[in-house]
Amino acid sequence: MLAKTLSSALIGIDACLIEVEVDIANGLPNFSTVGLPDNAVKESRDRVRAAIKNSGYKFPAKRITVNLAPADIKKEGSGFDLPVAIGILVAEGIIKKAYSFKDLLMVGELSLDGRIKPIRGALPIAVSARKAGIACIILPKENEKEAALVEGIDVLGVKNLPQLVGFLNGDLTISPCAVDKLDYFKNDDENTLDLNEVKGQEHVKRAIEVAAAGGHNILMIGPPGSGKTMLARRLSSILPEMSLDEAVETTKVHSVAGTLRRKDVLLTTRVFRSPHHTISDAGLIGGGQVPKPGEVSLAHNGVLFLDEMSEFKKNVLEVLRQPLEDGVVTISRAAASLTYPSRFMLVGAMNPCPCGFLGDPKKDCNCTPLQVQRYRSKLSGPLLDRIDIHCDVPAMRFRELSSDSNGESSRDVRERVCRARKVQGERFHGKKIHSNSQMTGRHIKKYCSVDEEGKRLLETAIDRFGLSARAYTRVLKVARTIADLDGEESIRTHHLSEAIQYRTLDRRMD
Repeated sequence: MLAKTLSSALIGIDACLIEVEVDIANGLPNFSTVGLPDNAVKESRDRVRAAIKNSGYKFPAKRITVNLAPADIKKEGSGFDLPVAIGILVAEGIIKKAYSFKDLLMVGELSLDGRIKPIRGALPIAVSARKAGIACIILPKENEKEAALVEGIDVLGVKNLPQLVGFLNGDLTISPCAVDKLDYFKNDDENTLDLNEVKGQEHVKRAIEVAAAGGHNILMIGPPGSGKTMLARRLSSILPEMSLDEAVETTKVHSVAGTLRRKDVLLTTRVFRSPHHTISDAGLIGGGQVPKPGEVSLAHNGVLFLDEMSEFKKNVLEVLRQPLEDGVVTISRAAASLTYPSRFMLVGAMNPCPCGFLGDPKKDCNCTPLQVQRYRSKLSGPLLDRIDIHCDVPAMRFRELSSDSNGESSRDVRERVCRARKVQGERFHGKKIHSNSQMTGRHIKKYCSVDEEGKRLLETAIDRFGLSARAYTRVLKVARTIADLDGEESIRTHHLSEAIQYRTLDRRMD
């Protein structure tokens, strides 16, 4: 007898419908799965067999063939256990098909005792089911709130196989899960790092404010213990709150990657990712036989912090070029070619030299010029061009460290940042960009015009520091953001001057 159920497979941060066909025929006992399954899908036969037996049902001693259609899409993961088991029980007549399987999608991993274990990618699976017009989705109880974020579809969470069988036979009732997305947008400022906890470094705080207001990438250069990491970790606290669309998109990436904690049904705070400098290029950009999201995608709509940036392998840093420029990353493998979103703020921190004390007025630097050159050569010119702001972070003085006065709080700075972002939102309304850092050449020409005095200043800077064409556009973008923070319609000379001073490494290379 043939039985059909619906399930879903992940493709990047999206999902597609999979028809699970189960055929049971007379013959020697055998269980085979076709339709381009990976090892986890092939192993489902053992989990399904044990789960059906331990749930009190008879497993057929016949020839069982499972087909996952369409057959040209790679199937991976353990989420097909549940629809396969249900297909077998339908084919055996244990389930009377009281529910139409054309309107029902199932996904879940089976434990050997019949419990239904959580899966990854519940949110994109629910989104794809709604687009396909599916009326109801059944999945593990732990995933129901995540999937219930999608409106227009009934989400049923089940704990074990007997419960689902009883529901499908009409013997049990399962209420659809309902969540209020607005409940997750609650600020918890008490548990958030605050900018006023950092002593001194007012000019660096200003640079971070400019970076946050325009979505610019920033690199901080300074000796050990000067506060670079403290400042970077507090950048998220001055960024605008995520919109609902941003929160859903970020949650989808983490759900697919399997990094979403069960209590985090919806990620509503800006993500802060800080990979170690020993990370590989595949770990940073994403990869694997079937490509998985890397750190640049996990930091989507948030902050990617590279501490000790010059200690990263050069080939690892170079793979940042495309995501920094395009906001997406495409990973091609023999099995598949997938595109993941990667629109993030890059925050880098590095020492001025291997020992860390080059230019320090109180400590001598023991590095040779060749060592300093090798140390800085890890950051190539094209990569530095993509970092809008370079900022010096000098060593702290005792007077600053012992001061009892607090600087501005993150809440006050965030208010100015949000005002500047609101101006940018109105400026780019109807366009596919959201901040000044995403402007293209056409937008720069329209919104970043300068007067004659400003042009002379830019000409002097380009001749003096040898700025590249990309660095020139970055200066204009940063100047536009500074003008937005000041509430100015046009870019003034002092806005350009501040933007030019944020090209520290360009000045040093002179």
